[in-house]
Amino acid sequence: MINFWIPLPIELRLVLLSLTGVLLGVISNYAIYNLAWDRRPIGPWCRAHPDAPARSITDRIPILGWLGMRRENHLHGKGFWIRPMGIEVAMSIGIPAYYWYVTQTASLLPIGFRAPKDIVAAESWMTTVFAAHLVLITIMVAATFIDFDERTIPDLLTIPGTILALIFSWCSIFIFLPWDAPNWPEPITFASPSPIAMVWLGPKGWWTAILIWTGWCFALANRRVILRHGLAKAVAYFVASLVRRYNWQLLVAIWLAGSIAIRVAYSFGGIPWISLLSSLVGLGVGGGVVWAIRIVGSVAMNREALGFGDVTLMAMVGAFIGWQGAVMAFFVSPIAAIAIVLVYFILTRNAEIPFGPYLCAGTMLTILWWDDFVSGWFVGNFAILGQFMLWLFLALLGMMGVMLYCYRVVSDRFRGE
Repeated sequence: MINFWIPLPIELRLVLLSLTGVLLGVISNYAIYNLAWDRRPIGPWCRAHPDAPARSITDRIPILGWLGMRRENHLHGKGFWIRPMGIEVAMSIGIPAYYWYVTQTASLLPIGFRAPKDIVAAESWMTTVFAAHLVLITIMVAATFIDFDERTIPDLLTIPGTILALIFSWCSIFIFLPWDAPNWPEPITFASPSPIAMVWLGPKGWWTAILIWTGWCFALANRRVILRHGLAKAVAYFVASLVRRYNWQLLVAIWLAGSIAIRVAYSFGGIPWISLLSSLVGLGVGGGVVWAIRIVGSVAMNREALGFGDVTLMAMVGAFIGWQGAVMAFFVSPIAAIAIVLVYFILTRNAEIPFGPYLCAGTMLTILWWDDFVSGWFVGNFAILGQFMLWLFLALLGMMGVMLYCYRVVSDRFRGE
């Protein structure tokens, strides 16, 4: 497919990608209004409101169709059509622009490998990265605006997205972004920038993969582990809560199918196994970092600090771009938050917004400035700190918990509670 795509004239590719961006904008809008907890009959591709006028064929034309949908202002609110039309316009422009940025300027490659001959040599790889990121970007667009509307990110977005990332990684290690290896850039793996030890091709790699997969599946089934009545009661509560969920059979089926697929990939070994393990480690670290912060923040503040949708979102991001990218995206997200809060406050006069849009914006910033973050921050700090980075994170996590607890105590006393 890539061999057919790359020889096409660049002008034709950009036009086709602009049309693809419009289609992905339509899909994003459909997901925003139909995968949300409170489904709303907004848009020409869903069942109309009972009081809505009959919809015409022209309503189904992307972008322009929203101008005709203005006649439903009395049902959905004045100007409801502006945002979905803007999403479709933005994606029709943004998708080809991102393709140009990734494949024609080679801006994701290390700065020493951006000569014209290097761009040609890496175009197939960068096209694979771009194709995988189309899925990631579409899901993040839908997740961002659902989170704006409802303060939640539905599993119906992040679960399929994570599974697709794992499948993509099994098919090709070249879905992963590059890092500056000695002779030629290499896809970043779970071990980068260190070499991959042979032990990961054996039982250690297998057990690591299965434990991460099992933890992810059962976290989706039951997100609370209550230990205050002892371990036995905690296990009993966990099992009872799992069985009560309406979709527990589906989650068990996903776990079983995934476990078999991991076993098959392990039996083949080689590069596909390393790639799949890298995606799984990214899933575990990306989701685990946010989950740990959620637990500590919730205990310290005595209320939910982050939604679990943020956990599944970052697990998906880690599966697409690796644990290194997920960690960097998490720490970049507060920078993105400054711009998002300002724009959102200007538009709505409301400064309280969920964390999901920050994480999505942080992910895109990390990808766009990938080489600067990897070469300028990650590799150097990893060389100095190594495995001490884990202990540093745990120490910072503990400090955060103490600070939040002190804040809660002072705040409660100030309010007289």
